[in-house]
Amino acid sequence: MATEEFAPAKINLALHVTGRRADGYHLLDSLVVFAGVGDSVRVAFDAEPGLTIDGPMGNGLAASDDNLVLRAARFLGEENSAITLTKRLPVASGIGGGSADAAATLRAICRLRGGTLPDPATTAVLGADVPACLIGKPLRMRGIGEVLDAVPALPPAHLVLVNPGVSVSTPDVFRALERRDNPGLPPMPALKTAADLAGYLSTCRNDLEPAARKLIPSIGAVLAALEARPGCLLARMSGSGATCFGLFAEGLTATAAAAAIEQAHPGWWVAAAPILS
Repeated sequence: MATEEFAPAKINLALHVTGRRADGYHLLDSLVVFAGVGDSVRVAFDAEPGLTIDGPMGNGLAASDDNLVLRAARFLGEENSAITLTKRLPVASGIGGGSADAAATLRAICRLRGGTLPDPATTAVLGADVPACLIGKPLRMRGIGEVLDAVPALPPAHLVLVNPGVSVSTPDVFRALERRDNPGLPPMPALKTAADLAGYLSTCRNDLEPAARKLIPSIGAVLAALEARPGCLLARMSGSGATCFGLFAEGLTATAAAAAIEQAHPGWWVAAAPILS
């Protein structure tokens, strides 16, 4: 009576801020993908209930009642489950780790029950990114995260993810924005290669990146390190930062780039992974 689910990192390949609602929530238009690196969540119904957190990034989280994993369990009425979260993604890093963990918890509990997953829209009460993470496929994400549309098939590509070891406050980044009424994503053409994907992304932006760089100057150093690696087609910050990604066509090239960056900056978190289809 136990199962384990993968919780992949959510990467904003592009993120446009298109407006702000009267209640203060910002409107976004984003191309979201998931990477083959992430946390894992193990759920058991026949063990002592509670949340245990381990893994290399486990020290950054507390097993408190407001942890998204426990909130996801309560959402399904399984607050007495035994849950182990193995945390490999850095906390507050712009790659949706907490939302991915919540979605993995929902999947694990539903698998143990032998039931169907909840409607993704209903899981927004857990967080704006949870519906997208529950779907777990490339998406166009609009509004405050509630408008999710499938996108044309993306070509095979690989990412190198780098975080300088700094947590970023998302509210602080949004407060530092100079403009909130930017145009949305341009239409996406057919993309056959990773170079095509990079070409399309070069016509897009992450509107949060300039504000985040003012707050966390080391983001600039991360982007420079990625751009300097052979084979890097494009480098950009994900989400509200501070994690940045480099886009690569080949897995071996991405792995070599990650190794070189890790060697040059041993205090940074670095991972190479494919974009999941």
